[in-house]
Amino acid sequence: MNDVDFVRTAPARMRAANRKVSASRQIYEELRSQIIALEHAPGTSLSRQALAGAYEISQTPVRDAFLRLEQEGLVEIYPQSRTVVARIDVDHARETQFLRIALELEVTRALAKDSDKARIEPARRILRMQRIALEDDNDLVEFNRLDQLLHGSLCEAVGYPDLWLVVASRSGHIDRLRKLNLPDPGKAALILSDHEEIFDGIAESNLHRTAAAVRNHLSGTLSAVDDIMARNPQYF
Repeated sequence: MNDVDFVRTAPARMRAANRKVSASRQIYEELRSQIIALEHAPGTSLSRQALAGAYEISQTPVRDAFLRLEQEGLVEIYPQSRTVVARIDVDHARETQFLRIALELEVTRALAKDSDKARIEPARRILRMQRIALEDDNDLVEFNRLDQLLHGSLCEAVGYPDLWLVVASRSGHIDRLRKLNLPDPGKAALILSDHEEIFDGIAESNLHRTAAAVRNHLSGTLSAVDDIMARNPQYF
């Protein structure tokens, strides 16, 4: 299986979940993706009636999708009035990042201690595709999609894929920050370098190097948050 075919088939668990999904879940997933991609900027009004009409369904599934997005802090619902996309909550982003660092430190520690280094080969394949997306195509959308797959693959390698889904489900605010940060000059190349450092630490079974690389990698966006906010005040 070549790298392209691998990346297309690797997230089978996620793709399988999209088959025969409920209308509410489909709307939730599509709206969430659009919000995180900043296709719906903070303050944008979302019409329950318009979405129901577009999907040719009742308003109940749309309402349920809105409620789930509200639980994640991605929309604000004003009863009998309107639903709007929430501004980026930096405190929420910091909290989620704390959780993610704790998870990935343990995941990469387990991989570094494991003598079977073949476990990280799926993630290495994704990293190669990520490098192609950046260096050959400058495709930041694909680059970011592969980034999510890579980190999920590391959790899969230690047998805990659902833990990545838990972190991802509450990462809407930090993911929007990354969306604003990723186009900055040198940022994507730095991500690739960080990934290589993490993999090198794992390959060497060097726990200190691996942990330091994870901490450095996951601190990047939040360390630049003041500058991101200054350049994009409309999102906060």
